[in-house]
Amino acid sequence: MEFASSSSPFSKSKPQFMYDVFINFRGEDTRKKFVCHIYKALSNAGINTFIDEENIQKGMTLDELMTAIEGSQIAIVVFSKTYTESTWCLRELQKIIECHENYGQRVVPVFYHIDPSHIRHQEGDFGSALNAVAERRHSGEDLKSALSNWKRVLKKATDFSGWNERDFRNDAELVKEIVNDVLTKLEYEVLPITRFPVGLESQVQEVIRFIETTTYSCIIGIWGMGGSGKTTTAKAIYNQIHRSFMDKSFIEDIREACKRDRGQIRLQKQLLSDVLKTKVEIHSIGRGTTVIENRLSKKRLLIVLDDVNKSGQLKALCGNLQWIGEGSVIIITTRDKHLFTGLKVDYVHEMKEMHANESLELLSWHAFREAKPKEDFNELARNVVAYCGGLPLALEDLGLYLTNRTTNEWRSALSKLETTPNPHVQEILKISFDGLNDEKEKDIFLDVCCFFIGKDIAYVTEILNGCGLHSDCGIPVLIDRSLIKVEKNNKLGMHNLVQEMGREIIRQSSRKKPGKRSRLWFNVEVVDVLTKNTGTEVVEGLALKFHVNSRNCFKTCAFEKMQRLRLLQLENIQLAGDYGYLSKELRWMCWQGFPSKYIPKNFNMENVIAIDLKRSNLRLVWKEPQDLASLKILNLSHSKYLTETPDFSKLRNLEKLILKDCPRLCKVHKSIGDLRNLILLNLKDCTSLGNLPRSVYKLKSVKTLILSGCSKIDKLEEDIVQMESLTTLIAKNVVVKEVPFSIVTLKSIEYISLCEYEGLSHNVFPSIILSWMSPTINPLSYIHPFCCISSFLVSMHIQNNAFGDVAPMLGGLGILRSVLVQCDTELQLLKLVRTIVDYIYDVYFTDLEITSYASRISKHSLSSWLIGIGSYQEVFQILSKSIHEVTMILIGWSVWVREIQCISLCLRIVA
Repeated sequence: MEFASSSSPFSKSKPQFMYDVFINFRGEDTRKKFVCHIYKALSNAGINTFIDEENIQKGMTLDELMTAIEGSQIAIVVFSKTYTESTWCLRELQKIIECHENYGQRVVPVFYHIDPSHIRHQEGDFGSALNAVAERRHSGEDLKSALSNWKRVLKKATDFSGWNERDFRNDAELVKEIVNDVLTKLEYEVLPITRFPVGLESQVQEVIRFIETTTYSCIIGIWGMGGSGKTTTAKAIYNQIHRSFMDKSFIEDIREACKRDRGQIRLQKQLLSDVLKTKVEIHSIGRGTTVIENRLSKKRLLIVLDDVNKSGQLKALCGNLQWIGEGSVIIITTRDKHLFTGLKVDYVHEMKEMHANESLELLSWHAFREAKPKEDFNELARNVVAYCGGLPLALEDLGLYLTNRTTNEWRSALSKLETTPNPHVQEILKISFDGLNDEKEKDIFLDVCCFFIGKDIAYVTEILNGCGLHSDCGIPVLIDRSLIKVEKNNKLGMHNLVQEMGREIIRQSSRKKPGKRSRLWFNVEVVDVLTKNTGTEVVEGLALKFHVNSRNCFKTCAFEKMQRLRLLQLENIQLAGDYGYLSKELRWMCWQGFPSKYIPKNFNMENVIAIDLKRSNLRLVWKEPQDLASLKILNLSHSKYLTETPDFSKLRNLEKLILKDCPRLCKVHKSIGDLRNLILLNLKDCTSLGNLPRSVYKLKSVKTLILSGCSKIDKLEEDIVQMESLTTLIAKNVVVKEVPFSIVTLKSIEYISLCEYEGLSHNVFPSIILSWMSPTINPLSYIHPFCCISSFLVSMHIQNNAFGDVAPMLGGLGILRSVLVQCDTELQLLKLVRTIVDYIYDVYFTDLEITSYASRISKHSLSSWLIGIGSYQEVFQILSKSIHEVTMILIGWSVWVREIQCISLCLRIVA
């Protein structure tokens, strides 16, 4: 089945139920007896029933009547002998059949003193009355159309299973059976959702649009953090599309249900009962899965599995999902995106945070029962919205809490939230944390929420790997669980309420004694611990930050008992005393505004992974070389007094060296060439730095080299070709006058910004090569006489159609260094290369097999290079294998202008 077809059951919006039952009948012969009894019995059974004639007498319009039909779950059609005498009955029946076809409305026919065959075939008096009423109301083509439509719906109505009065002893018995049947058929499946569904419709329609465009069956995943509205969205989707499915089930809160005894078996029974409308006995999970696959296969199903948190739950309820029938829709909501990995989910809908305006409206509906906050509460309401961060659960909870409270009470509540989070919101969010099976994953989460928000994911991964937390696999788990997220520029982020939840977990471990908590970050508490020396071995991380002009000084002995301290983040802090008190377990040393001129020798950093001393007062880094085998990242950016780099000879595993904006840095130690694992070298805006030591070019592992703003660097050596891993070279605003010739031979280079050239290498290199051709000469303007061409010409630009006239002069140009050749085909390209080499070196090529002539070329004792870029790489590879020792640069690139391809070849001969 294709949901996208014009007959798609999802293509029209579904009316909300106003009534359980709508009774369609001819009043003259049934209303005062039989229909009256049905209505009374249905009402006594608590069934909300609509009788059309009674309401019409009260002034109901036809449009209102049609709306009542649309808004009813079941339509009871009472056929009697005079039924077709009423056009009103026939119009109602047309609407009922339309609602069945479009929305799945259930139809129950009752044949009261009339044979069903008379209705099916419009026979006897019943058929005559139908023709008569049609002729009275219509004529011509309208008559034909109306009669055809009425006959169709009458026949359609008799196709449904119903009740025949002749099969019962009396009306009372028939009425009783009808009521029981209605009670069985009534589906109270419009699931309750939030009272104020602000922003819900767009989420729902996004999923439904995907379902509509899907052929056959589809599996939908709805993923997001706790309290983001996953269940509400799934319910709203179910409410809109469930009428189009005869077989359906919504299983709610699976995570909690599975905690109870035989929880998965209970859920299997519920699924089978919902779909099969009968009880099925199951004694084991495996047996239940088999029964589900066998009994539900080939059915067109709508199944919603809400709040799944383990793959075993999906396996128990759905098996491998290969058995799902055509046209089925399976919707799964979860906090763990990883659960979708093995299911081949067709579409994952991520629950996003609400926008500010939507958040304000939702809060206002709950707090003020209107769409906007009251005038005096506008600023306070916006503060609450900012605190909630677009999380529907928090907005609803706080809105209800703040209902009918004064502005002073609102201010007090906001102040309280700064130190005491909302317990209900915390409880919901903490479910995701409690669901982590690995203690290392919990440690990663707590580290991130205290110290690493806004930090680069690769940076954090490196540090936490050094702590033995295996963050390469741990961080993706947290992302899948919606506990952390990766934001712009690969920075780690976290919803502020999730961060608050994590920090509250730490507080609860020792609410009154901060020094006994695993992580300290709140300034007041950290100052108290350091001042009173109450820190303990429980502390694993500590952050303390002050403004630039602060003069806060603490004694190093305050760290003596914190022997498990792994993470230390200080900002504009001074420490007095012996640095030997600091933990030997440090993995991250981040001290912005480091106050000393050099790092003390007794500051033990042998296990440190990353040293970040931005904006330090360092003149030297260390007085003596330090053996820091674990160090991978060294960042000394913005250290305005730093004059030279440290000796790198014992930092053998350093991977990232960042010295950005060190204006007095004038010397890079030659030992930098010993850093065999270095992948990033950033010297941006080191304005006093002259040309780099030659040892820099020995860094074969460096991928990124940044020299922008180094205004005294005026030359890059040809040795740059040794940096074989270099992919990115950024050197804006330097005084380098010429691009190193060898740079175009770097196979790994992808991006370059140098000498006003900037962009991807395959776009930039042609322009660089053309710059080497200057001064150039267009031989078309110098064909006669040849003697006008200077013998000192070093560069030449030749087009293929003029080469025959110019070729003879090549032999006389003894110092010719470069020739730019433009041709239209690969064959011409090869021919011109052979001809040029022949004229210059007196070698004649008879065919493409030029290998045999390599020995004659080698007499010139020249070195050789060959580079192919663009469409004709293979041509250059052939030449490179054949011409062994000719110094040659061949740059071929394709320039497409409409349908014309121009191949350019730069042949550079260097003695």
